[in-house]
Parts: sequence; C-alpha cells; structure tokens
Amino acid sequence: MSPGTSDDRRPRVVAIADTDSYVKWAAALLGGVGERWDASLLVLETPLVVSDAQLASALGGSGLGEDRVERIAYAVLAARLAELRADVVVIGARGPLVRVLARGLAALEPRPVVVTGLPGISIPATRKAVVYRLQSDLFVVHSRREVREFGALSARTGYAHRYALATLPFARGAVTAGGTRPDVEGTDLVFAAQAKVPAEREDRLRISRMLVRAAAADPSRRVVVKLRAASGEHQTHAELDGYPELLASLGPLPANLVTSTQSMGTALATAGGLVTVSSTAAIEAIARGIPVIALDTFGVSPRLINETLADADLLASEEDVVARRFRHPDPEWLDENYFHAPEADDWTAQVDALLAQRSAGRLPARAAVVRRGGALRDAWERKVALGRSDTSASGAVAYAVGVPLRAVARLAKRARRRLAGAVQQPGPVGSSTQVRSTSAVRTSTTRTP
Repeated sequence: MSPGTSDDRRPRVVAIADTDSYVKWAAALLGGVGERWDASLLVLETPLVVSDAQLASALGGSGLGEDRVERIAYAVLAARLAELRADVVVIGARGPLVRVLARGLAALEPRPVVVTGLPGISIPATRKAVVYRLQSDLFVVHSRREVREFGALSARTGYAHRYALATLPFARGAVTAGGTRPDVEGTDLVFAAQAKVPAEREDRLRISRMLVRAAAADPSRRVVVKLRAASGEHQTHAELDGYPELLASLGPLPANLVTSTQSMGTALATAGGLVTVSSTAAIEAIARGIPVIALDTFGVSPRLINETLADADLLASEEDVVARRFRHPDPEWLDENYFHAPEADDWTAQVDALLAQRSAGRLPARAAVVRRGGALRDAWERKVALGRSDTSASGAVAYAVGVPLRAVARLAKRARRRLAGAVQQPGPVGSSTQVRSTSAVRTSTTRTP
C-alpha cells in the first residue's frame, strides 16, 4: 500500500526528510509511535539526499515499513501533501531547508500542524537552530536538559517556541537511571566518524594515527572505523578529509583495522566499546550498555559539541583509547540527558493538542523572521536550500542576482573583521576562553576494566 491510501481517519502524519541523519531520525521517530497515527515518510530530492543503501540502513529497525516511504521531487511536494491529506507534517532537515518547507506549508489551507526537531545531541542550544524553525508549531528535542536550555534561549532572544520532549529514537528501550546494565559481549573498538568534528585535517590525521596504534596494540581485536557514507554518497554535513583517504596516507595498515559503512546498529552489535569526539552514536552505545570514550585531545567546547559527553564523565585520552579503557556515564547524568523515563515524553500529547486546535479552527499562525528582500529573498533561500531540485524561474533569477551580492557582502565582512582586529587591544591575562580545559572535568569512577 502506498502512503495515504488507507481509508481510516487516524491523524495523517507525514515526515519530510532528505539527508542520512534526518531520514534515520524521522523514520525512527514516527516508527516508534505505533498504530495511533497513519504515518509515512517522503524522502525529498535535494543535492544531499540519501542513496538507496543509506535509506535501507536508516529504515532498518526504525519501525516504519518500506511501503510507507517514497521519494519525491520538490516540484510536486505540495500536491502530494494535499493528496495525502496531511494533518501533521514533521520536517527533518537542516535549518535552511526547514525554513523553506515551513514557509510553503504555512500557505496551505487548511495548513497542517508543523513539527520539527534535531536528530541528535543538540547542546549547546543555538540561535540559528531556533530562528530557522520559527514557523514550526512544535520543536522536538530529546533530553530534559535540551528542553531547559532551548527554553532559556527562547526567553533570552524573544523567539518563542513550543518545545516537546521525545526519547531519542536511537536510545529507545534503553536502561534508564537506576536500572541494570546488560552484559556486553562484543570485542570491536568502534570509532564513530564525524564529518565536521574535528574540522582540521591535521586533527583528523592525529585521530587516524591513534586508530592505527590501537589496532597494532591488540591484533586479536578489530578496530572498526564506522563511516557515515560510502564513497560518492552524501552526508548531512560535507566531509572534506575522509578517514579512508587519511588512513591510506599513513602507509600499510594493520589487518585488524577496517572501515564499515553498515548501520551503526550493526557496528555496535559486535562492539566492546565506542570512541568518538561527539557523535550521537555515543548515546546509541550507552543505550545498549556499551562503554564509551569521548576523546579529550581537542578539549571541550561548543564548537566540538562535546560538553554533554564531558559532563557524563566520558572524556578520556588517546592512550586510554589504545588501551581500551572505556567508560560508562555517571549514573546521575542519565535522567537529565537522553535517558529519562519513557513516561516523561510529551511530544505526541502536544501534537494531539495542536491537532485539536486545528480541528477547532484555532491553530495560531506562525510568523517567520522579518527579513529584507521580500519574494526575491524567499526565492534565493529556496534555491540555496534545494539546489538543482528547485527548477523555478524565480529561483534562477534570485541565484543570478544573489551570488555576486553575497560575494560583495562577504568581502565587506572580512574587511570589517580585519579592521576590528587591527585596532583591538590585547585582553588581560587570564581572560575567559571558549574551550574548557579537560583538567577541569572530574575523574570518572565508572571506568570499566
């Protein structure tokens, strides 16, 4: 059965997603709801859309059947949503694309309830994440701490949002605070690669050398570099220095050092421990009782997205990685960070409340941020978010006008920065820094042998 052909009038909930991480998140989020909603997923064709292999991996274990998923072009998206009679649309996408899609949904009559969210660790809460999603009715996050910090951000900035709590789909069924930890039988050291963290080539080479050392230290156990995509596949974030190329540059490699593009769930099935800088895979590993090392080599900072893992007492050194001295999180950290009790989730109840408002004709309008440029600005943002998938004449015109204007604006911004740097006086000794020293993080008492 194709999505939307059922005659029942359960609420029709349609997710729209394009990239690997968001497709995985959207499928698992809706797949966990069960039969209360008529749920389906539209995979939107964009320059970063998932391959067939990535899509199959994302759907595996999600709870959403393949017959509930279809690929779709942007040009026919509005007509398809009308045909599906969508009551709720869940947008799983990068911020710029969420803004474009939410703007289009706001023009539908009657418009659906619009839900959005982030697919993993979302601390620190950022202004951009909020502003891009202002035309959504509900913003789903995955920990009590995220609800609190995003709410505080909205209070400070005045960008009002309605936040809801949902268990991170990849942590569903995990042991919560106070529970017992399952036995781990795997032996692999799994490294969860990230496209943007760390960003510098030399830092990524340093990690590559560490993985080679870890493999050479114990030839009887594998070191698995879990890649986000195979060669030629896209990721949510562009990766400039991939680990296969970096590892190959180091010369002959130990036979027990391998790369894998299988799903994270498959990789963790044989894992004895997981290593990362800040990947959400750490949460997925913790949910399975697998110990973790959050690499402390580059410090702790919002840019590295690793403050939450540092607070869990998961930081450890490269030497700890080589020796496989993995850690379990501080039990006091669990309830506030992704491992709250399932009954604390309120996102489906909030969606139901919004549906009731919609049925009564009282669903309030959600205004976007007011920006200069009007329709031309809208067309520019659509073209940038969708790339070649936007075939409109207005998009082509906006792009032709906007590219040179953007270049001029960037040059002016660089000039202002250089001028400001030239006149700026050195700060006092001991001034604050964005990077938190790893020595300030208390030593974990939950390290495993």
